[in-house]
Amino acid sequence: MGFVMLEMIRSFIAFDIDNELVLRRFSEVQSMLINTGADLKLVEPKNIHITMRFLGDISPHIGDLIHEEMGKVSFTSFDVEIRGLGAFPDLRYARVVWAGIRKGANELTNVFNQLEPRLQRLGFKPDPKGFSPHLTIARVKTGRHKSELIGCIRDLADYEFGIVRAKCLRLKKSVLTPRGPIYSTLQEVCR
Repeated sequence: MGFVMLEMIRSFIAFDIDNELVLRRFSEVQSMLINTGADLKLVEPKNIHITMRFLGDISPHIGDLIHEEMGKVSFTSFDVEIRGLGAFPDLRYARVVWAGIRKGANELTNVFNQLEPRLQRLGFKPDPKGFSPHLTIARVKTGRHKSELIGCIRDLADYEFGIVRAKCLRLKKSVLTPRGPIYSTLQEVCR
């Protein structure tokens, strides 16, 4: 008797950015970062999102259970102000360049704090990084032109990208390709 291999789905939970002006500003800032000569891998503006939780590989059945748990999270749509640039783990050792979140950070943290125990009950281990509201806009590949990059990030530390509305919590699929990841929505909970 044979068995059926289930397709595993690389996935995460996120709020997407659907404001064209904000996406255009991401692109403008990314151009400024590239102009420093730093060795960066940019996140395509259409792929920039607020990651609530990376899940890794899941089965379609677990995806349905996650969607059910997402529906139990209590939130109403809220504004998120995207403002400023920074780096993880810090400017000196920048590996990730991020856009910051001012208004809306507490609401996002509240959603995370409701999601996390629900995901743990489904068998997910606690997120070792915890939750830090941000949007990744670039990854630093090498230390080339690091001082110029740091200067640019400092100059844009208070840059205003704009305000987006967080209304749909989405379970996203990520397919890795040589040209970069392709994201699609598997399930969503909108408020």
